[in-house]
Formats: sequence, structure tokens, C-alpha cells
Amino acid sequence: MPTGAAQIAFQHLPPDADMRAHLHNEVHARPAARIRLPALVVYVAVLNEGVSRADELAHLQRLPDQQHLTLADLNGNFLRLRCHNHTVKWERHSEFTRYSIVQPPPDYAALGHTEPELLSALRVPPEWLRDIPGQTIAAIELAMLHGDPTDATHTLAQARTWLGDHMLVASVMGNNGHSWAVTDFRLRPNGFERILVVAPPGTSETRAGRVSQRLLELETYRLMALRGLPVAKSLAPMLAATEQALADITAQIERGTESDPELLHHLATLAARVEQATASHAYRFSATTAYHNIVLQRIAELREHAIPGTQTIGEFMNRRLSPAMATVSATAGRLASLSERVTRATALLRTRVDIATETQNQQLLAQLTKGQALQLRLQSTVEGLSIAAISYYVVSLMLYVGKAAKAAGLPLNPEMAAGAAIPLVLWGVWRTTRRIHEKLHAEH
Repeated sequence: MPTGAAQIAFQHLPPDADMRAHLHNEVHARPAARIRLPALVVYVAVLNEGVSRADELAHLQRLPDQQHLTLADLNGNFLRLRCHNHTVKWERHSEFTRYSIVQPPPDYAALGHTEPELLSALRVPPEWLRDIPGQTIAAIELAMLHGDPTDATHTLAQARTWLGDHMLVASVMGNNGHSWAVTDFRLRPNGFERILVVAPPGTSETRAGRVSQRLLELETYRLMALRGLPVAKSLAPMLAATEQALADITAQIERGTESDPELLHHLATLAARVEQATASHAYRFSATTAYHNIVLQRIAELREHAIPGTQTIGEFMNRRLSPAMATVSATAGRLASLSERVTRATALLRTRVDIATETQNQQLLAQLTKGQALQLRLQSTVEGLSIAAISYYVVSLMLYVGKAAKAAGLPLNPEMAAGAAIPLVLWGVWRTTRRIHEKLHAEH
């Protein structure tokens, strides 16, 4: 039971909505790290498809003094393990998991040294890093070192020496230029890329933590966004072939050179092909858009300024990432447009088939009506003959009755009596037939 002020507040509130506390605390789910400069951050992001939390728990338990961890510790998708002289951070996302090791850099890695080797100074065992469950999507050595951001020429020369003689991308971060971010976006032979942050002494731990988080997320989400590019390129031949096939079918619909059922079969095949591609890749295209938006957001959060002689990170991303994102977006739009066009062509052809079917039905109905009319006329003829036949049999019976009465001694002429009865018999048979027809019509 809550006590004190919490109990008083609790008594003045309706019952909590489902997961209220969880939703409220989501804002604190992944707090930015506090990093004391100088620092080395070794960061690995792996795709976690097919990797369970239990697998990741078992891997974290391999760290020294972490055998006490349980699955409950991983429920929040975020865990920071404070070890001796270093920190290990674990974060699980929907498609990838991030591992960060934060520690002091080795002495030989200070600003101005030539491409220092960093992994040999790593505080976790090399095999632990190698055995992280999943497939690597991003691996970064982020060095955050002391320097003078106000001396552009000297600091840029030191950064070029530290990163190697490559084309550098560099930005002054913050409205007041509190630090630099420099990288070359190149994979080293060890599989890592390097980012260098230069900040003056006295930089706060919270600012350093926010800077590292933005830069690491920027690169991770850039690579996650680019996962949609190979998919878009692989779909290009199929889309071109399908569009051409649809154009051919549309032309055939216009010319009427092929039977409608065959055209409908071809359209159904195209529709199935397009829907299968949509179902298989719609999530990847949507995820690419979402990741790209996060990249743009992280770039904006850097509040970067240009350094003479270099591109900023934002400029580099716009030139190198934007065409890839445009390709993915165009492919997604092309796929959706193709689906709509196939649907319209199918609807058009079905309309024509329905009209043809309705015409055939009308012709068939006309033939049935004509047949019924002929049948009715034939039936009337048969009925007339039937009246004559029945009357003949009735008159014959009356004739035989008259002959029998004459033979019995009655003064009767059978032939005259039968002849006189013929009109009455005909009228009686006709009248009986009419009554039967009236009764049948009344029942229906």
C-alpha cells in the first residue's frame, strides 16, 4: 500500500489505465549515458532475428561477476552493467540489439597519434565481443578526446593524423561550438569504423553522453535504413517486367485480340506477383522510411556548423544517403502504383466480361421466351385436338348407349340422338378444360 504523500495522491485518482506506469516510464527506458572524458566507446549493433533474450542473457552472463543476471533484468530492453574500470550497456530494439563498452582510452590513443590501435586495450575479452549473438550491422570505435575545438587548422590536422589520410567529414556541434565530430565513414580491416569527438576539458559527462548517443544512433539508423536499398534494387527487374506485361494486356483488352478468360488469367497472375512482393517487402520499405526519419532527426539534434575544407555530416548524408532513400521510396511507390493499375485493368476487363455475359443471358432468355411461346402454341393445338378426341369418345359412348336402349325396346334413334348431343358434348369438354386451367392459374 502507498504511504504518505503517495497514498494521499492515490486516494484522489480513479483507477489506473492499463499499463499506465509502463507507458509513463517509457521516457526513462533508455537514458543517455554519462561519459567522463577522455573515453573510448566500442559499439556493436547486431541484427537479432532468431536471437532470443535468453541467448543474449547467456552472453551477458559470460562477463565477469554477471552470473547473477536473470531474464527479468532484461525485460526493460535496457541494461547498464558497471564493471571494474568500464561499463557495458545492452539495448534491445525490434530488429537489432546494441552493445556498448565505455572505458578510458589507452595512453597511446591521445589526439595527434597516428591511427592508434584500440581493440587491444579493450576491457572485455575479445572472444566475448566476437561471440555476440546475431549478425553485425554496425561496429564503431568512438573516441572522445580532449582538444581545442576553437583552433580549426590544428585540430583538423590532428584528426586527420588520428583517423588516417582519408577524406574527412567533420562538424562543429552545438550552437556555441562545444565540440567536434570527425569521421571518414570507412570500415577498417578489423570491421570497425571510427568516429572522433574532440571536446575541451571541462565538458560535462551528460553532454558527452548525449553526443555519443546521437552519433552512434545516427550511424546505426543510417545502416538500418540502407537495408531497404538492396531490396529495392532486386525488385527493379520484376517491376519492369510486370509493367510491360500489364501494358501488353491493356493493349490486348483494347484490341480484343485474345479471349477475356485468358486475359483475366494473365491479370490474376500479375496481381498475385505484385501482392506477393508487397507482402514480402512492405515492412522493409516502411522501416526504411522510419529509420531515415530518425537519421534526419539526429542530424538536426547535432546543430552542426561547417569546418572550412570539409563536408558536414548532414551534407555528407544528404549527398550519399538521400539518393538511396529516394530509390527505396520510388520503388515502394512504384509497387503500390502497379498494384492499383493491375486492379483497375482487372476491374475494366471484368466489366467487359459482365457486359458480354449479360448480353448472352438476354439472348438466351429471348430464345427461351420464343421456345415457350412455341410450346404454348403447340400445347393449345394439342388441347384442341384433345377436346375433339374426348368429345369423339363421349359421343361414341352415347351412341352405344342409344343402340343398347333401342335394342331394349325404347323408341329411340341412336344416330339422331348422338348427332344432336355433339354440340353439347363439345361445349362440356371445352368448359371442363377451361375450369382446370383457371384452377391451375389460381394456385400459382
